[in-house]
Amino acid sequence: MDATHFPLSIPLRLANLLHELLIASTLERRAGSEVVQVKVATQRCPLAKGLVSIAALVNSAEETPQPVSTHIKGTIPSWINGSFLRNGPGKFEFGKDKYSHWFDGMAMMHRFYVKDGDVTYNSSFLRSDSYTKNSEKDRIVVSEFGTIAMPDPCKNIFARFFSRFKLPQATDNASVNFVKYKGDYFVSTETNYMRRVDPDSLETKEKVDWTQYVAVNSATAHPHYGRDGATYNMGNSYGKSGFFYNIVRVPPQETEGDGAKEDVADLYGAKVICSIPASEPRRPSYFHSFVMSENYIVFIEQPIKLDMLKAMLYQVQGKSFNKIMTWDPKCDTIFHLVNRHTGECSAVRYRGEPMFTLHQINAYEEGGCLVMDMCCGDDGAVIGDFTLENLRRGGEELDKFYNSMCRNLPRRYVIPLTVDEDTPMDQNLVNLSLCTATAKKTGPGEVYLTYEELFNDELLQYGGLEFPQINYAENNGRPYRYVYACGFGHVFSDSLLKMDVRTKELKAWRHHGLFPSEPVFVPAPNATEEDDGVVMSVIINPKEDKSTFLLVLDAKTFTELGRAEVPVNIPYGTHGVFNDMNQTAVTVATTHRN
Repeated sequence: MDATHFPLSIPLRLANLLHELLIASTLERRAGSEVVQVKVATQRCPLAKGLVSIAALVNSAEETPQPVSTHIKGTIPSWINGSFLRNGPGKFEFGKDKYSHWFDGMAMMHRFYVKDGDVTYNSSFLRSDSYTKNSEKDRIVVSEFGTIAMPDPCKNIFARFFSRFKLPQATDNASVNFVKYKGDYFVSTETNYMRRVDPDSLETKEKVDWTQYVAVNSATAHPHYGRDGATYNMGNSYGKSGFFYNIVRVPPQETEGDGAKEDVADLYGAKVICSIPASEPRRPSYFHSFVMSENYIVFIEQPIKLDMLKAMLYQVQGKSFNKIMTWDPKCDTIFHLVNRHTGECSAVRYRGEPMFTLHQINAYEEGGCLVMDMCCGDDGAVIGDFTLENLRRGGEELDKFYNSMCRNLPRRYVIPLTVDEDTPMDQNLVNLSLCTATAKKTGPGEVYLTYEELFNDELLQYGGLEFPQINYAENNGRPYRYVYACGFGHVFSDSLLKMDVRTKELKAWRHHGLFPSEPVFVPAPNATEEDDGVVMSVIINPKEDKSTFLLVLDAKTFTELGRAEVPVNIPYGTHGVFNDMNQTAVTVATTHRN
């Protein structure tokens, strides 16, 4: 039985179990509120006043199926040869039905094809089952993250009532990211479904169900890529034995004898290499991504909890998925360390104070430790705040909404890899030079981590840092120096940043009223330094119609080289990749960890 629904005729023993769970959950909350001091995050970034309206960034757009020319200003380096692919919500209503949350909008794929200094643009809605069914009925018939589909008004009252108890259909509205498995591109969300797509035409191909290949109920939209061609991801599973977080490995593409590859999705050979039991089976943690170095994977069990009791009840009550997510700062953050090659999970439990993270920056091994850099916040309730009502606010109401939001900042955690019974208690086990993160053994098999702030006060003026990117092909899982990201001096990103993680120095691109997308780094041919290349971002101006442009920055100096102005309106998106035709091993510059 799916955890999000149960039939009307509940067996008595299940009813009793639900009653016991409700009582236990209530007692846990009461006890927790009495003995646990809840930490309140301090607002460190400047308060905003007079923010520009961003309502135009979350309006429905028209697709551009045939490539159109762009107007070039400045110079687009002629060595760039490939497609900048972007994904994100692009349609927010069907007929009179409107979506409630930004995440709910129908997936819209964008392609900027760059060659010989010229750029063309095309876009297409993903022809998912969700999009097709909604279009046919001219109303919302498939539930999304923050919007539940209403019963068919054409049915009689009894049919509408009993439809509440039907198994909810998982969406294949894959609006989060472009990902790669065995050489094929897919668009992905956080359910068990992906869609294979053509990266040139943006044609929607077959729907792929993870459950047909491996025992998981979902998968993230932020896989990691090994240098051997394998792809790693995480998904959850649940059943009689409990709730598990699973690490999945998809093997590299096999070389065909004649060099040809069959034009079908291929996840064969995928397997779960490690299953991590949830510390609270009734309240597992939400996760968006994970950490990977050359030899380890770390799953971060954070205090954003999914209330499984609510999940069962909310379908009957007609409430959406985002309502079952709660931020519980009484819970520690748990870092589960797994050997990437053997799948063995460390018996040591690494803990830290409550925090939430959506996107990791990088991780690498040094001096017997695993260094992990990530964007972190102190209030995980922010995920549910991105309703279209909030995003379409104006004036003082928009200022108030933004000023209430948690700001994410980069942090460094360090895990000591060798901890045993002889490891001394209450001594800092981190001996890396110039690193202020700590790790102390607090008991048998227990280590408590504190973080280093990976920034100086200058970053606070940009509202924090999110959507991090690195030179992924060369530096993922290895020591690195530079991260490219967005600053958030507004609800949506309003600056592009380059930070030196050694010195914490910043370079920035910021223009009032312009909203850049997540940056993607593209290495130059024959690059000799980590930041030899360009950074690309799609820039949107909500005050001017059809004023979007593709920005190309010199990655080293972070100054503008050129831009390609697009004669269409493009909504604010989520993530993207660069399909580099200059390389035989395609550069996949993903947010590897919405």
